[in-house]
Amino acid sequence: MKAIIRLFTALGLSLAVITGQAMASGSERKNAEDYDFSFEGPFGKFDRAQLQRGWLVYKEVCHNCHSLKYIRFRNLAEPGGPEFTEKQAKAIAAEFEVEDGPNDEGEMFTRPGRLSDAVPSPYPNEEAAKAANNGAVPPDLSLIVKAREGWDYPWYISPIIKLFKGNGGAEYVRSLIAGYQDPPAGEEVKEGLNYNPYFPGHWLAMPPPLAGEDVEYADGTKPTLIQEATDVAAFLAWASMPKMEERKRIGLMALLYMGVFALLMLMVKQAIWSRIKH
Repeated sequence: MKAIIRLFTALGLSLAVITGQAMASGSERKNAEDYDFSFEGPFGKFDRAQLQRGWLVYKEVCHNCHSLKYIRFRNLAEPGGPEFTEKQAKAIAAEFEVEDGPNDEGEMFTRPGRLSDAVPSPYPNEEAAKAANNGAVPPDLSLIVKAREGWDYPWYISPIIKLFKGNGGAEYVRSLIAGYQDPPAGEEVKEGLNYNPYFPGHWLAMPPPLAGEDVEYADGTKPTLIQEATDVAAFLAWASMPKMEERKRIGLMALLYMGVFALLMLMVKQAIWSRIKH
């Protein structure tokens, strides 16, 4: 099945290149680099080890600026996700300080996180986020992969690509994080901004978040820049679609049911109409 998916994807990409419309001249951004994530396609599943590495990158680096408000610590231990043990998830939650209250004296207080808590924001409020980031509020990353598309292909190619590869949101995040570079010759440098060809308009306020060797992976994986970018992109894809594996499983069961039902109806039709002479 993976070979078939790659074949159709390759055909779609090749046709887009042949037509010369895969990326129009003067486009605001460069198409994300293709990458074969394990969760792509109708039978794809998340790589548990990759999700756990991606969580580490998010926690150690991305959480310094970006929230993950739709993910609760208990989700980290649920089937279909990173699948930390409950004990590990509790330990992860306890590493965060969460505001709670009011107490008996009517005052708010902080306590270690619990499984039922959402991942807390790095900033107490939006104004604090603006003050720390030159007036810009770092976006929440809970749905970032679903909210961004990695490719801009012609209308007759896009459905094929999306069927087997999705919207390219994970590829976009991966390419963006690892794609910072010096502006091309003749490009006017914008003070306080950073050049990235994968970002619409090419200039963004966020400096390069990763440099490689930013974390130490427990499984011995070498934390290169592209490895960290790939892992955190996969983790954010899960955060955007935490029930993806269950949805695919139910969808395939529904298709199987409808196929069997259609076959039974065909057999009933033939049994009934075979008695009637035409």
